Amino acid sequence: MNKIIVCDAINEAGFEILAKEKDIEVVDATNVPKDELLNLLVDADVAITRSPTEISEPFLNAGKKLKAVVRAGVGVDNVDIDGCSKRGIILMNVPTANTIAAVEMTMCHLLNAARKYVNSCNDLKINRIWKREKWYGTELYGKTLGIIGFGNIGSRVGVRSLAFGMKVIAYDPYIEPSKAKDLGVGYTSNLDDILKCDFITIHTPKTAETTNMIDEAEIAKMKDGVRIVNCARGGLINEDALLKNLKNGKIAYAGIDVFVKEPATDHPLLDIENLTATQHLGANTVESQKNIAVQAADQAISALRGICYPNALNLPIKTEDIPNEIKLYLDLISKMSYLATQINKNPIKNIKIEVSSNLKKYLDPMLTFALVGALKTQLGDSINYVNAKFVADERGIKTEAVVTSSLNLKSLVTVKVITDEEVTTFSGVVFGENEERIVNINGFKTDFKPKGKMIFLKNKDIPGFIRDISAILAKENINIADFRLGRGEEKDALAVVLVDEDINSEILKELNSVEACIWARYANV
Repeated sequence: MNKIIVCDAINEAGFEILAKEKDIEVVDATNVPKDELLNLLVDADVAITRSPTEISEPFLNAGKKLKAVVRAGVGVDNVDIDGCSKRGIILMNVPTANTIAAVEMTMCHLLNAARKYVNSCNDLKINRIWKREKWYGTELYGKTLGIIGFGNIGSRVGVRSLAFGMKVIAYDPYIEPSKAKDLGVGYTSNLDDILKCDFITIHTPKTAETTNMIDEAEIAKMKDGVRIVNCARGGLINEDALLKNLKNGKIAYAGIDVFVKEPATDHPLLDIENLTATQHLGANTVESQKNIAVQAADQAISALRGICYPNALNLPIKTEDIPNEIKLYLDLISKMSYLATQINKNPIKNIKIEVSSNLKKYLDPMLTFALVGALKTQLGDSINYVNAKFVADERGIKTEAVVTSSLNLKSLVTVKVITDEEVTTFSGVVFGENEERIVNINGFKTDFKPKGKMIFLKNKDIPGFIRDISAILAKENINIADFRLGRGEEKDALAVVLVDEDINSEILKELNSVEACIWARYANV
């Protein structure tokens, strides 16, 4: 008999669904100590888990028969995704079951940031002080709310905030502006417009691009007395910068439901009077927990029977079936599309790949890897080799894969990321046994390894440009590791500068201000 093990507590509704399947044995291990849990995993086919269970090497080694792991919730920070993939274990999560709960938690923090009702309640109940004049707040009505990230949660926060009479502006470079405008919400492609708002709330995945996206420099641009809410992921707002600016009053009030490291029982932010913190309660409603349990149970049953794998977050790749040289091309094409979407951040309309005829057998997996690389910039670890095509279709992104021939390089692969604003093209090849090289960008010849921190600069091909760029980087103590320059036919050029340190927005702004610079962009792979 097939076996599903439930490792962490879920709503009873989930157990009821599992119990109806007479040919499935259900093991309730919700109260089993984690060290003893490993013994129960030996003959389990599917595991349902939540955040208390670490899906790490000991767990995966113990679950020798595991076909799938269902994470009953959204976050997969506690899961070794690569480890699951290498063992052929499909990882699924439940991303939308707690949407309304997370939206309403955000509204709780938003209202409290305006009226400080938690503080006043504590003052009365704990200190027994009745001092109304101490608790003057501000009204949401007529204020401007800036929303960073306008997906399932951010868009619903926007609609509810409009009902309070707020002016709402959304910033999300990965959506069509019409999505916001159709809901009566303003849209901006400039984060600085959000930083000028009275209230700011953030609703993005946690990726390399969004980690610390609100830091000291961004807070400095905000209004004095701004109010900030983060119920998404810990680390989207730099915690040190938040602490400093709450203390000095630049930020009047903040509401957070998430921390970088949890539980956060000793965090210095908890000592700040003008901050209200909750214990990552975004999904903690009866309705949300029931939805999560029902969806998790349904997914576990589907996975066990091999029917489908809803919300799969990885692909069990049997790497032994793929020739080594093809693995390198899959890696290269993923990196090129990842780089392309870092320097062309407009909403993607079309992704096209071209491969040489000797690689045509692997056209489909190459397109999949290109999609994962392209979508990773905006979706982080939530995009994978199973769901990439579905996500692309859902977002209206057209895909195309064609076989072509190259006169110069017999195994050339090309990725084209097409947006309304521009087309970004990367071409690459594998030399020898393991040398991945990018050899062309937007028609400019180049030659560099797709690894590390890179500045891409399109410039007028005139004397002094390299000197000016080098001077800016030297002034900021940024070491240049490599400098590649490709010249065009219309008195322009494209430079790729590999550097040893991260490039922040201020340095990038200074590079863009160089007279001969057409644009400067930064990427990291």
